[in-house]
Parts: sequence; C-alpha cells; structure tokens
Amino acid sequence: MTGAPGGDLVPTPRAGLAERQAELVAALVAGGPPPAGFAPGPLAATRAALLRKRAGEVARHWPLLAAGLGAGWSRTFADWAARRPTSGSLRDGWDLARALHDQHGLPPAAAEELAVREARLRYD
Repeated sequence: MTGAPGGDLVPTPRAGLAERQAELVAALVAGGPPPAGFAPGPLAATRAALLRKRAGEVARHWPLLAAGLGAGWSRTFADWAARRPTSGSLRDGWDLARALHDQHGLPPAAAEELAVREARLRYD
C-alpha cells in the first residue's frame, strides 16, 4: 500500500498479487472458491492431484490406517481433507484417525496404531 494525495491508501501491485496467491492456495488446499480468471477444470484436477499426493504422504506415516480402510482410503481421506489445509502428514493422519474413532469408523488395526501414537507422542 502507498499513500495517495489526501491520505488515502492505494493498493500496490504486490499487495494484489499476494491476495490472488492466497485465493489460489485456498482454492487448492482448503476448499476455497476458484479465483477469478482460473478455469475450474484444471483447478479441480490440480486440487485432486494435491489430495492424492497428500493421502500418500499420510499413508506413509499411518500405514495401518490406510491399510485398514483398504480401497476406501483415498476417498475417505479426500472427503475428510478437501476443506482442511494440511497440518503436516503426521498430524493429518492423527486428526483423521481421531475423527474416524469419534464416528466409530476406525478399523481395529488403525485404532491400535492411534493408541500407540497417543501413548508415545505428544500432540500439541
């Protein structure tokens, strides 16, 4: 922002760019609406690719959770994560495991994996 005659603030091109970047990030990782000027199709494809990548990273940290959900892992994770920005792979899996536990949908092996994590690690 810069000062204009009369004391009004005028947005700088850099501020506008930062706002558009924030809108794009929100659309890609937090379920935000598509920003103006972006084609919905490619944006949706990119969002789906990022969710698949994120699901794979979480599965590496939470193998019993992913295995316990079997073929439903990708869909379950994508549905849960679509409107949540990542907190990192370990925490994403932890949060999903807790959510499934609360819904009585956590597979037994994943329940054990969650119990071990909660006994050994601290979640701030």
